[in-house]
Amino acid sequence: MERNKSFIWSQAGLIVLLVLGSILSLGLMIPVRPTVFTNKIEKDISDKNSITTEVETQKRVEKFRLAMLSTWQKQALEKGLAYNIPKRFRGVTINQAKVPSRKKLIALTFDDGPWDNYTREILDILKEHQVKATFFVLGQALKNKPDMGRRIVSDGHVIANHTWNHRYHYHNPKTAASEIDRSSELIYKTTGVKTTLFRPPGGILNNGLVAYAKKKNYTVVMWSADSNDYKRPSVGTLVNSVVRQSTPGGIILLHDGGGNRSRTVESLVPMIQILKEQGYTFATIPELLEAEEQERKLGKSRKKKSPQPQGKSKKTS
Repeated sequence: MERNKSFIWSQAGLIVLLVLGSILSLGLMIPVRPTVFTNKIEKDISDKNSITTEVETQKRVEKFRLAMLSTWQKQALEKGLAYNIPKRFRGVTINQAKVPSRKKLIALTFDDGPWDNYTREILDILKEHQVKATFFVLGQALKNKPDMGRRIVSDGHVIANHTWNHRYHYHNPKTAASEIDRSSELIYKTTGVKTTLFRPPGGILNNGLVAYAKKKNYTVVMWSADSNDYKRPSVGTLVNSVVRQSTPGGIILLHDGGGNRSRTVESLVPMIQILKEQGYTFATIPELLEAEEQERKLGKSRKKKSPQPQGKSKKTS
């Protein structure tokens, strides 16, 4: 009987040991396999790290963009391209400046660029002959050639607004705003220049664009000498036409974009040479308007200083 009891107790002890061993083994096995809860924590951490990295990257990109913009703004100021148009020219249309014949100032202006190789070739010629010009750029063209826009500014030329799409049809106030504001905003973001000069495509004054531009105090710049270079005349015809129309304070219309402008490029050197031989000095549109403003102020000053005619003295009895 005592043996049976010992045997039973021995078996019970063995069973208890086996159960405890199984529990211990199971406990040791559980940590080896990650739980769903652990996976979720790791995923959350990973997502947060990804978001943080993306935000930091965006901040770095924006910081770089602002630094570049600041550089171009500074350069624009140093070159005098952050111009201030005299007040009386804001919100009005001009065809040329009123300067005395002794001041043979004249302005070269280029429309529809930046465009392929023509803008670069024109800039090379202007640089070689130390001539400054005004470029009326299209927003969509500048978007495709931002480096050319920046070179226009860095070379000391003036960059101005010629709408985004170069369309001739009627624009309601909303579409007119889009055409002009988008272009000016891109000019600013690309070059750091805030332009207040506008030229309507085709010189059309009554399709809603000029009305909006004047409302926003843009100076609407037309021309006094039309080269008709878009018709691709011979180089001799193009040069003679421009020289014949040139007058002090004049504004010459040329194109660096919108099509094949090889004749414009070829005519530029002889045109510059002849006009220089005739005593002309090339100016940007802001310089031209400033010259007129200074002449007007000078005229007023002279008038004040000149002696006033004395009235007849009354006879005394």
